[in-house]
Amino acid sequence: MDSARDTHRTAPDRPDAAPEEPDGSPDEPGTVPDGHGSGTVPDGDGPDTAPGTAPPGAPPGERQLALELLVHGVGGTTPERMLGDPRTVLITGDDTAAVYRRAVDADAEQRPDDYRAEPIREAYCWCNLTSGNGARALWLILLPFMVANLAHWMRPAAPSHHKGHRVYDVLVRLLALSLTVLLVAAACEVALDLTAWQCAGSAACAAGKSWMGFMSPEKGGTWSGPGRRVVIAALMPLLLVGFLWWLSRRTWSAYESASPPPRRPGTSRDVPPAQRPALTRRGFWYGRRVVARLRAAHTAAGLLTIATALLVAGLDFDRRTGHGGALSFLGRVLLALVLVLAALTVWVVCRTARCEAEPDEHRDRFVVKVLPFAALVALVLAAVHTAWSRPGWVSGDRLPGSGAFGGIAVFQGLLVLGLVVTAGFLQNAARRHGHGDGRAALKGFHGAAVALLGCALGGVLTGGAAQRLADWMDGGATPGRPDAPIAGPAVVLSWQASVLPVLLVVVAAFAVLAGVQMLLVRRKVEPDIPGLYDKQERPDEQRVRRIAGTIARAGLTDSAPVLIGAVCLVTLVLGAGAVAGAWLTDRAPGRATEQTPLLVHTAAATAESLGSWLMGAGVLLLAVMGWRAYRDRSTRRTVGILWDVGTFWPRAAHPFAPPCYAERAVPDLTWRMATWTENNDGRLVISGHSQGSVLAAAAVWQLDLVTRSRVALLTYGSPLERLYGRWFPACFGPEALTGLHREMDDWRNLWRLTDPIGGPVRLTCADGPDIDLGPLRDPLAFGRTLQHPLPAQILGHGDYQSDPVFEETRAVLIARLGAGVPRQRETTGTGGGC
Repeated sequence: MDSARDTHRTAPDRPDAAPEEPDGSPDEPGTVPDGHGSGTVPDGDGPDTAPGTAPPGAPPGERQLALELLVHGVGGTTPERMLGDPRTVLITGDDTAAVYRRAVDADAEQRPDDYRAEPIREAYCWCNLTSGNGARALWLILLPFMVANLAHWMRPAAPSHHKGHRVYDVLVRLLALSLTVLLVAAACEVALDLTAWQCAGSAACAAGKSWMGFMSPEKGGTWSGPGRRVVIAALMPLLLVGFLWWLSRRTWSAYESASPPPRRPGTSRDVPPAQRPALTRRGFWYGRRVVARLRAAHTAAGLLTIATALLVAGLDFDRRTGHGGALSFLGRVLLALVLVLAALTVWVVCRTARCEAEPDEHRDRFVVKVLPFAALVALVLAAVHTAWSRPGWVSGDRLPGSGAFGGIAVFQGLLVLGLVVTAGFLQNAARRHGHGDGRAALKGFHGAAVALLGCALGGVLTGGAAQRLADWMDGGATPGRPDAPIAGPAVVLSWQASVLPVLLVVVAAFAVLAGVQMLLVRRKVEPDIPGLYDKQERPDEQRVRRIAGTIARAGLTDSAPVLIGAVCLVTLVLGAGAVAGAWLTDRAPGRATEQTPLLVHTAAATAESLGSWLMGAGVLLLAVMGWRAYRDRSTRRTVGILWDVGTFWPRAAHPFAPPCYAERAVPDLTWRMATWTENNDGRLVISGHSQGSVLAAAAVWQLDLVTRSRVALLTYGSPLERLYGRWFPACFGPEALTGLHREMDDWRNLWRLTDPIGGPVRLTCADGPDIDLGPLRDPLAFGRTLQHPLPAQILGHGDYQSDPVFEETRAVLIARLGAGVPRQRETTGTGGGC
């Protein structure tokens, strides 16, 4: 791509800034593949000020230091690679996240004359926040919780005072609570129903399982009664709830306790905190109290789920036999107590809201602190009630109450439909107030779609565990058959498993369509590829196809919303059909269709069997990945990429989701930028790649206006608009990104057509197009040249620093920064300026 001259702006109204001389008209930008836009890149011409020297208007002899703070992206790297030097020293931080310098730059502030021509370079490494400790492999079981938490932040960009925000938040938190109940209910299904109730009560199933001997009814031991067997088995879901509580509390103290830096008095904008952009609020990255309240409520919900499973088993026997007297009455009293505590838990979840204007240090009310302990007491009383001796009580088909899985699925479906309606109101409000974004994923309904995916993922994992255990216990027979030793898992779980193959067929169909689309795009851009390079280079059709194919594959990222929307719609329809089939037939699909035509019965039985294996295979794959990630650091780093993307946001909906690393990383970066500019009266460029660019932008938002106006931002391979702007418009929409650029010194963004993650920022204000420099050429050379004797690699998302444009842009940004404090840019026109 041909370089073009970039006219560099001096910050408006800066008292010490001299006006620039015009440098002529820009050169003609190079041709780019059709349909992908065009851009210009700087050639290094800018203000007649070398990096590190005093800018025009600065006092003579004033010491001018500049700092470049590098932030890596997903997957992480080492400070040695970031700084290009094998000898680095830690400047500030710890083993989890820290700032490093080259060893030769350790005392740079004492040698300012050595840094007149180039800035001091520092690297912030945060990869250990998501992949450093082997225990993080356990986070894989928290995937549904993470997805539900993401849905909380995907609301449309309606005005902050709109009441729909509150409704949306409550619906997402209730859905997150239902996922906790679903996980604990699945643990009860595995431990109480399949193991203690069905298998331990069946001589054929318990044969060969010596560890079940003490629960065998044939031996007549103390723990052989059905009630006492399920009480012993209840220890497993109890340990699960305890583990989730411990993990949440442990990560809460390590991640969500980083305090934001102090701001200078009088530097905040003269607007109410609630009307400021969300990411500028001092309490946004400080979620201690919210997570603590939600943790108490979800812990109580898990304990109450176990208590309900125990009580329903005993009360069902008392109701059927007509015996019990006082025992039956006490059971009903305990059930009423559980329902009251459950209502109180829902009240706490609905009343919990984030206070983002300032860090929330308020103490929780007494009732919130006591709620988990009250639920634990209720569980102990329920265990005593269920374990009480009941002559003639034997375990039957399935544990009473197993049909609750259908009720949970229906409740989740209603919540998702409520999110769809609420998102519609918010999207309309956003359009009326000029906040609407036509590029928002799924027209603003993406939050509801992602919430449904979280529910589906939770159903697959929980149902898969139950299906796999049942297949292991029944000794090869089909659960539910008359000759099978056990009845098998809840009927609705079998129906949900049977729809999984159908869903995979839909996904496969879209994969085929994506392949066709990729082929069409590749053929469309192939003719334009040679025009990007030197006309004297010999054409190479295979090279052209490779470059065009890479561009076509990278463009598939923009088609992801269509796939997700289609999968969610099919999931909702199939899920409703599965629940209806389970409730109408009360049999697994294979048995329910025995009287139907052979083709229907064969299809149903095949789908049930295949779905069961697919669910079980998914759980086993997750377990293998977790084990490998625990033992192998490289695998753990690969898994950590998932957390890099999914755990950027605070735990506002689900306290058991993997912790938000940004609540440590953003304050780290903000503290470093604020203290360096204050101590050295210096200039700063924060340079972020991929996810590091998102962290960099979030950290700049947290600075006070004076410090923010002395910082320039360099992003490359950045998903700020392509992913975050489309999927999280309330925080990263066009209006928010425009405001960020207007209040800082300057911003440049480098992007490539071959990058599947990064893209342009697309600001529409007066000087917004100057932000995006690209698309950059990739590869740098088409064929073999004197400068590139070997074929140049297609870089895609990586190694932006190897492009000469990177160094030119970096030098321009550093040269622009002055010693004075510029005032913020004025808005121009009705659309807002930069």
